[in-house]
Amino acid sequence: MGPRDWIRRSLPSTLRGKLLLVSLAVVVLPISLTGYLLEREGRQALVREKSEKLFGLTRLLDLYLGPGFDPLLAGMGVAAGDRGAAIQALSGRLAPFTDMIAGANPGVGVGYYSKALNAIITYGPSRDYSATVGTAIPPEHPGWHVLESGKQAVESGRQVRGFILNAMLPIVRDDVVIGYIWANELSDDVERQAAAMDRAVLTVSLGGILLGLALTQVLARGVGRDIRQIIDGLLRMRSDLGDAIRPPPGEVGAIAVEVNAMARALLDARSLTENILHSIADGVIAVDWTGRITALNPAAEAMIGVTASEMIGKPYESLFKPDAGFASPLLDTLKTGWPHVGVTLEFPGAKQTLHLTVSSSLLRDSHGDAIGAVVVLKDLTEQQRLRTQIMRADRLAALGELVAGLAHEVRNPLTSIRGFMQFLESSDDVAEWQRYAPLIVRQVDSLNRLVTELLEFGRPRPPAFSPVQLNDLIREVSLLAGRKSNARIALHLAPDLPLVEADGEALKQVMLNLIINAIQATPESGGITIATAAEAQDRREAVVTVADDGEGIAPENLGKVFDPFFSTKPQGTGLGLAMAHRIVDAHHGTIAIISVPGGGTTVTLRIPILHDRTVEA
Repeated sequence: MGPRDWIRRSLPSTLRGKLLLVSLAVVVLPISLTGYLLEREGRQALVREKSEKLFGLTRLLDLYLGPGFDPLLAGMGVAAGDRGAAIQALSGRLAPFTDMIAGANPGVGVGYYSKALNAIITYGPSRDYSATVGTAIPPEHPGWHVLESGKQAVESGRQVRGFILNAMLPIVRDDVVIGYIWANELSDDVERQAAAMDRAVLTVSLGGILLGLALTQVLARGVGRDIRQIIDGLLRMRSDLGDAIRPPPGEVGAIAVEVNAMARALLDARSLTENILHSIADGVIAVDWTGRITALNPAAEAMIGVTASEMIGKPYESLFKPDAGFASPLLDTLKTGWPHVGVTLEFPGAKQTLHLTVSSSLLRDSHGDAIGAVVVLKDLTEQQRLRTQIMRADRLAALGELVAGLAHEVRNPLTSIRGFMQFLESSDDVAEWQRYAPLIVRQVDSLNRLVTELLEFGRPRPPAFSPVQLNDLIREVSLLAGRKSNARIALHLAPDLPLVEADGEALKQVMLNLIINAIQATPESGGITIATAAEAQDRREAVVTVADDGEGIAPENLGKVFDPFFSTKPQGTGLGLAMAHRIVDAHHGTIAIISVPGGGTTVTLRIPILHDRTVEA
């Protein structure tokens, strides 16, 4: 564990504890530091004040001394060489003044020291320190430094009369240090005054600290109460977003107001979502990460025949029949994470099997983590019923068109046959019978061909699939059809065209029909182009195009070319392209026609290829 982690774990976890810790930093430490600095500065100021006072007394003594010790001795007629007499004479002359100064300043000791005599001349008050007159200061005494340097000094420590604060002023006459004057005060007196000042500073500091802690405690308690009120409100909102928090005063109250606003916005959004889920016609079911149902809208209830109250919390599998072998897209999405879109399936509901379109996707939280899945169910049962009705109606309509076309195609040959027979009924001329009999036979053959094509269209045989190379098939059919026309047929066949899985004979019929149609639509000077290619994108289909530069198809007829019995040719039955369309559908392929009047027609076939089997054409 690093220092940062240790510090983080050492800090209090509650807001109240953090405020108290902050108060220690912003109240206790500054006040303590301020008290220490005040005490220190106070002591220094006290020492400076005492020093100034003592130096003031030494300067008074210096003025009183006048020209110096020797002139005083000369005025008194005492020889400077007689040390004892000189000390006694000077002491008698100066002692009254030093005693007066000492008496005026209780606790202060003052005196003179002569360098030449190396003796204390006076030390007032004399009643206390007269015994020191005439004695010399010891070698370690700081007075020697003053005598040698000629500079005033303040010393604190043990000296002649104990622990004192001693101010020493050199006596300088004619630039010569002849001695020094001192004024001192016992350290006990200084310490008493300093202690009194320390007590005052300590009292004020402690008072400030206690007041700061008390105010911080009151503030922390109030903030903690407001925060607790918001926390309790948030806990209530978990179950009821409409339960607003009562805002306390101040900035914390502003937080509560914003929380209430967000809760109202969330409640409105939830109400909107619930209204949407209740209003949409599609069923919506949500499950959690374990596959248990968490939401079920009314459309899903009505669709499956259950109620949300009985299904919430139950496994999703309980919605469909057990042992149904149902591969649920929702459970697959929940397992793999892959969504499903527009999957059509039979849903084995507990009460009935439903024809549905299903879309499923994962549900994610605000961090993007998957928390479940949702499925949207679209009921296609009614649509399927309507589609069946429409298909039945389409079949009936197609049957009607087929019958109408058949009646039209049959009526013309029958009319001709009837006319010929009515004419021959009253004729005994064999030549006339021989003349009209072939015409009657041709009309009967036309009826037979019509019936044959109709039977092939109505009862198509199942295709016999096998690998087929379209290039070879096209070469064969184009050669056969080209013999019946002078039209130019150009082949552009892809050399790498894959094999297709097809009924070769059926595709020959389709290609022959397309080529014959192109030949009939193309003038003698025109041309036909047949091309093959593999689908460039994924090579899943073989593409065949038959293009001519004939007269084209009118736009109003383009949508009818695959209808049975629709034909613009005088001798056409209208079953050729209808048959081709049916054969291509049986091969799971597509056929499309693009035509411009006067600009030719292009027919495109797409047939699925046979995978992993390719031959060079």
